This record gives sequence, C-alpha cells and structure tokens, in this order.
Amino acid sequence: MKHSVAEVQLKNGARGLLIDVPGASVTSYELNFRAGEFLMPRSKWETPHILEHMVSAGANERYPDRNLFNAEMSKNGAYINAYTSYYSVAYVGEVADFEWERVMRLQQLSLAKPLFLQAEFNAEFGNIHDELISLSNNHFRALSGKMSQAFGFKIATDFERSKLMNNVVREDLLKHYKRTHFTRNLRFIIAGSLRGRRTSVKRLLEELDLPTGSSRLRLPKESASKPRGPTFVANETVPNIYLTISTHFNDIIGQKDDDALGLARIMLTETLYSKIFGQARDKGLVYHVSSGHHISSKVTEWWLSAQVLPDNALALADIVLAEIKKVQNAVMDEAELENTKQYALGSFQRSLQTVQNVSNAYSRYFFDGYIEDMRFIPVRIRAITKRDIARAMRKLFAENLGGVGVLGGTDPKIAEKLNEHLQPLWK
Repeated sequence: MKHSVAEVQLKNGARGLLIDVPGASVTSYELNFRAGEFLMPRSKWETPHILEHMVSAGANERYPDRNLFNAEMSKNGAYINAYTSYYSVAYVGEVADFEWERVMRLQQLSLAKPLFLQAEFNAEFGNIHDELISLSNNHFRALSGKMSQAFGFKIATDFERSKLMNNVVREDLLKHYKRTHFTRNLRFIIAGSLRGRRTSVKRLLEELDLPTGSSRLRLPKESASKPRGPTFVANETVPNIYLTISTHFNDIIGQKDDDALGLARIMLTETLYSKIFGQARDKGLVYHVSSGHHISSKVTEWWLSAQVLPDNALALADIVLAEIKKVQNAVMDEAELENTKQYALGSFQRSLQTVQNVSNAYSRYFFDGYIEDMRFIPVRIRAITKRDIARAMRKLFAENLGGVGVLGGTDPKIAEKLNEHLQPLWK
C-alpha cells in the first residue's frame, strides 16, 4: 500500500511515527513502553506480563467493571490487544476509521487510570498460568528458551515462568507501572488515512495523562557466549526430534548484511526448490525446514529449525553443512541469484497489503529508533551480490558462537552426534 511516514516528537516527550495510508478505512496503533522482562530480577519475571493484562483490559477509574469497559471498547468491532516481550509492554489496536478517536481515548484511559483490583489480579494470575502452560506445549519455543539460556542470555522458559509467577504480588505491578509508564518512555506508531487529522492525533496523544518522567529506559547490554555443549531437552511424548541450529554474532549487522541474509534464507529454505529444504524434501527426509535471522540490542542470531525423524537427522545435517558452506563460498550461479531476488521482490510487494502490515513493517523503530525507507528496498534487493551473501553468512559463523539443540524422546547422544557433525560450520 502506498504510504508516507513522518516521525514526530510530542510536547510530553513521547515520540513516534505517523503513517499516512491514503484511502485506508481503518486506523492501526501501537503504544509501546520499554517495560519488558529485562528490567526484572528473575524472581519477579512475570510482573510485566501480569501488568500488561491488567492495564490493557482491566478496570479503570471511569469503568470500575472491566467487562463494561471491554464491551465499550469493542462494541463496533474494534480489535484490541496487548503483548509483553523481553524489551516492551505494548498496547495495540485496529479500529474502524469512524471511531478511531473514541477508541484511542478509551485506550489512553486504561493506560492512565488503571485500578489494579485484587480480584482482577487473582483472575489474571490464573489466566496467565494457563497461558504459560499452553505455550510450554510449543516444542520449538521450549527448545529455543533452553538454547538461549545456554548462550548466556537472561531468559526464563514458559514452564519456569509458570512457577516464578508465584513470587509476584499486586504491589509489584504498582511499582513496575510507576517505573515504566511515563511519556518519555513511550514510542508509538499510528497508521491510517491521516491526511487532515495529524494535528488532532498529536493533540490526543499529548493529552495522555501520565507523568513525563526523566528519560527513556535503556536497553540492556547483551552478548552471546559459547555453550558448553549441545542442548538436549527430553520429552518422551515426542517420537521425532525438534532440531535447531543457532549461531550468534555479537553486534548489530549493517543494512547490506541484513538484506543479504534475507536472500540467504530464501535460497536455503524458503521454497520447495531451495538448497536445503528442497533437497531434503526430494530425498524424503523432512516435511519442512525453516531458517532466518534476528537482531536484538547488541546481538545478531541466525538459526535453522526442522522436525526430523532420528534416523534421518544425520542425512539432513549433511545437506545443511554442505549447502551452507557453498553459500559461504559464493558457490551459486547467476540464474539462482536472480531467481532468489525475484522471489524476494514479489514477497516484499505482497507483504504490505493491509494497514496493519504497513505498521508492522516499521516495528524496528520501537527497538532502536531505526526508520526503514520502504521505497528503496527493491533497489537494495537488486544490488545484493553473491559476495554480499557469502560475506554475511560467514560473518554469522565467524565468532564460533554456535550450537545445536534437540528436543525429543530419543537417546540424548543424538544431540552430541549432530553437534559434532555440524562443527565445521564454525571453522
């Protein structure tokens, strides 16, 4: 969708992006506070998550009954939600254009005047406990958490979180709310047909009745360390294995490397004719393989994941090792590179077809203030060379900060075999 972006700084110290999408019939918003789990001691890990539930959909000064408040928020079909991450607590919504101001005022009411009722705390405590147990059934998520711990990152798995939440009391929420919910700690993205109402949007956000505060809370200083060995998570209910290969680079990669790794993902695992996934499918080894990269505050991670039967795991590892080495050495022909670029260009064009898609495309802004210029992405994709892809893939393995993780009901020795088998990736 065609759109234009402007960064604004409000009188109350909040900053954000106003994205004008001409002709859009909905308005999308995200109000993002740097208030995530990184701020908490391990014993109080779930404090931001419980707070998020109670602020986003709990009782407030005007609506002491949360059911009446939520009914009023969504009476015209508005989508309202919230989420907690390691870095953020965020409040999101997508609303029909005719009621954007009404819903935004209600959202700001919930942010500024929550009651934190003990009865609601008790209810959400139970709801979140159920949520965490449900999330712990996601085996890739469970394996990822254990691997992150092995790399030295401060994180709790979902099962651990379900136990740690017993340490959180209502007063912890009040302290965390006061510490984090102030306007200089707020970043926002508002997207929709904003022509003629930018001023009213800014004025509305400046009316948010929160303290100004001092300055935005800083992100933690993080770095990956080499695991002592492979990660194995025993689960006798799983007949196959969940396999993840992860490698880290202790810095934020540049734009060209970021673009190059995006093309590497397509080339290796995105399609049925890709180097790893396609070849593994042709040999009947796996149903699916995925890969990608992720940037955090000071670390870039590249990963590859698959479910595979134990008897097929080493054969899959052979393909992974051989094909990554080829890419790292720029062993690819021009036709393959051109096909990968064409796929990337088409995927990019498909990715911006709703207001929410457009808003999400700028979400890195919440992390480090970076504003992507979407107009130049096609040009950047076309400019990537074989050497660019090879260099980016070598960089992610150059610091020897990688390892293998396995979850399943099989012999733990398979993790050691796969880890040893794949060590040449880091040499």
